[in-house]
Amino acid sequence: MANNLGLTVKPVTETPESEVKRVAAWINTEEYKEKNFARQALVINPAHACQPLGAELAAHGFEGSLPFVHGSQGCASYYRSTLNRHFREPAPAVSDAMTEDGAVFGGQNNLHEGLENSYKLYKPKMISVFTSCMPEIIGDDLTAFIKNARLKGFVPEDLPIPYANTPSFNGSHIHGYDAMLLAILQTLTNGKKVEGRCTGKLNLLPGFDANTGNIREYKRILEAFGIPYTVLADISDVFDSPNDGTYRPYPGGTKLEDAADSVNGKVTLALGTYSTAKTYGWLKDNYSGKHASIPMPFGIAKTDAFLLKLSELTGKPIPAALKEERGRAVDLMTDAHQYIHGKKFAVYGDPDYLLGLVSFLLEVGAKPTHVLCSKGTKKLEKELQALLDSSPFGKEGKVYINKDLWHLRSLVMTEPVDAIIGDTHGKFAARDAKVPLFRFGFPIFDRVNLHREPLIGYQGVMNMMATICNKFIDVTDETCDERHFEMMR
Repeated sequence: MANNLGLTVKPVTETPESEVKRVAAWINTEEYKEKNFARQALVINPAHACQPLGAELAAHGFEGSLPFVHGSQGCASYYRSTLNRHFREPAPAVSDAMTEDGAVFGGQNNLHEGLENSYKLYKPKMISVFTSCMPEIIGDDLTAFIKNARLKGFVPEDLPIPYANTPSFNGSHIHGYDAMLLAILQTLTNGKKVEGRCTGKLNLLPGFDANTGNIREYKRILEAFGIPYTVLADISDVFDSPNDGTYRPYPGGTKLEDAADSVNGKVTLALGTYSTAKTYGWLKDNYSGKHASIPMPFGIAKTDAFLLKLSELTGKPIPAALKEERGRAVDLMTDAHQYIHGKKFAVYGDPDYLLGLVSFLLEVGAKPTHVLCSKGTKKLEKELQALLDSSPFGKEGKVYINKDLWHLRSLVMTEPVDAIIGDTHGKFAARDAKVPLFRFGFPIFDRVNLHREPLIGYQGVMNMMATICNKFIDVTDETCDERHFEMMR
């Protein structure tokens, strides 16, 4: 068939409805799952973001810090919009908008103009620079570029400009967070260590955690102990600031002088061993005082370990109020465990969150059946498997490292579960499997205010138990016949 221009037009081929139905049913089979798990070159719906996004979150955690993307403007828009949508708060950041000429000739001119404009327009106390793919591929030398920017007077000599190489094509958001946090602390503490000086403070590294409620809960626990502290980096006010009619471009964040003096701290405690691995390694070698790294305090046992570690490191007894809080959490678990006991879960997310969530599920008699991390290591796989093996409720569980959410879909369609735990991106698999999705993680785009509800500590136990058990009760009410629609559940 030819059109008026004499060009051959290929007819549109209609796919028969019967074929659509056949394929729709086939992708739910064991045969398709086998083919799905055999793929290697393609990733479909990964359960992680890229390095620069994590770097931006770390940069936001310090007072007056302006995140600066050395790379294209489109990349910067992705990082900002993801944080905007998750927190529903501004995530102000800038980019030097590299384009094709920067890819050919290098991005030094872009960086210099961007630094000069950013300092003059936004008056930051610190500019935290991190990279996207383009400058990493062409090999831009940030050390030389920033040195030249100071020599040419584009920025003041004394303005802190930490920088991190965060290529999007490897690692994930937790690795970018780690790289940026390390660069910031190395820059701010340079020359600040004083022999014999001790701030008396505990330095707390919460790691990549986009739950402002968790950060506030850590601070509440430390204040209950009477422990002076510095959170490195503190996003709680940055992404949970009051709406009082005044826009503040830099709300909250760890004060730069406190971060600089953290090198003279009494104790340094990292929570989560994966998202601050490099930073913690450097701190151990360079910071004064005692050092420890423990898992995030999800569930009763890990919260117990957290409080005991605080007591051990500081010599302070565990407050009676926190002991009472533990009792209330255990009482709530006792009252509600029958609604979650024996339920099968698929869980996915970041390494530190996975370890915590699996531990919590095992404590309440739930069965973590599919445990998936799309950017993990053999070490993480062994650690998760050992956790499953430690409980009779984990004997059916299996760990899937470096798999994506399309793999997860095959798993929940062929080996059904009662619910899924993870971020917003899992909603498609949950809908197909007709099970609830509990949104514990990052990012969460399709629900509001969840990042304000703590998941860690005894309060986190109570929050998660109430959320999960009440949803299962809702499902029972929504699906039961009239004869079984009861007042008491």
